[in-house]
Amino acid sequence: MTRVWKWNRPVTVREVLEDLQKERSIAYTTVMTVLDNLHQKGWVRREAEGRAYRYEAVSTRAAYAAALMNEAWSQSDNAAAALVAFFGMMSEEQRQALTDAVRIVRLPETARQPEPPAGPPREAQPAEPPEPPEPPEAGEAGDAEEARDENPGSAEGRRGR
Repeated sequence: MTRVWKWNRPVTVREVLEDLQKERSIAYTTVMTVLDNLHQKGWVRREAEGRAYRYEAVSTRAAYAAALMNEAWSQSDNAAAALVAFFGMMSEEQRQALTDAVRIVRLPETARQPEPPAGPPREAQPAEPPEPPEPPEAGEAGDAEEARDENPGSAEGRRGR
């Protein structure tokens, strides 16, 4: 899979073979068997090209890693304890990546809030009062403020400026 992900395009057995042979000796039939097994398991799709196939990854490497983490996490009888243990194993760089990812996932929520219509409301339809914003959970006030600052184009980012 690493070789298929590396090119990020459909590849032939011959291309994978030539790349692997730069590092070690390997038979064409071995590569062909592995790619066929990956196809049967649903990891790659293939399309005939002449007498050969071109193989392409069904999902990205990141999606694969996420599925592995989700599967491992779901096996725990105490999800919170598993997450705490996992976070404890992370490097500072990984923790920063996690913080960034959480911030990115939260941004669409603020962008989804409807903008008020331009101009005064029509008389035929009385204006509805805006819904109050949801209060941040404990320890999130700083994160919410940072997310608004990073997205100045959203309604949240313009509020109070």
